[in-house]
Amino acid sequence: MTMQYNDTVTLGVTGASGSGYFLRLLQTMVDANVKVYLLLSEAAQIVLKTEVEEDWPVEIDALNTFLVSRFNSKEGQIVALTAKDWFSPVASGSSAPKKMVVCPCSCGTLASIAQGLSNNLIERAADVVFKERGQLIVMPREAPFSTLHLKNMLTLSELGATVMPLAPGFYHKPTSILELQDFMVARVMDHLKIEHQTSQRWCE
Repeated sequence: MTMQYNDTVTLGVTGASGSGYFLRLLQTMVDANVKVYLLLSEAAQIVLKTEVEEDWPVEIDALNTFLVSRFNSKEGQIVALTAKDWFSPVASGSSAPKKMVVCPCSCGTLASIAQGLSNNLIERAADVVFKERGQLIVMPREAPFSTLHLKNMLTLSELGATVMPLAPGFYHKPTSILELQDFMVARVMDHLKIEHQTSQRWCE
């Protein structure tokens, strides 16, 4: 029997700081019964270990098994792919999800996507979303932004992407890092139009 999901999203994770954001986003997507194609760069693995002290398997089959227990997901709900999985669904417009988030998004990856370079699967998947007129959200985490960074963001915005810097608000009076992470996760889920119970909205 084919598993039914509420939605399907490609989640790219680069080597920018902010591992906690993608961990919360992935968990929230799983809880919302969303199927996720997870594209985790080598640099992201290093940052993950540095920031939250999680050492994930490198071998892809072991990683997929690990993800089921780590996020309490259904078997096959999270599909981890390598940077060179060119025959995966996300690499082709005929089968790729129409929604993609890059969280966190390094400014190097942002530049590559803006120029359509497609040197790895994250960049290629983003390029596919553009050409198929899908929804792309990039979440850069850098400070300050250089003029070049800003020009690349403008290019992406003009192409139809949503540029959502990892800059949480404080009007909900957060008392933990988790609440700051959930603020941004809630914004992403709202833009993807996926129901969630992550963070209160303004005036709620």
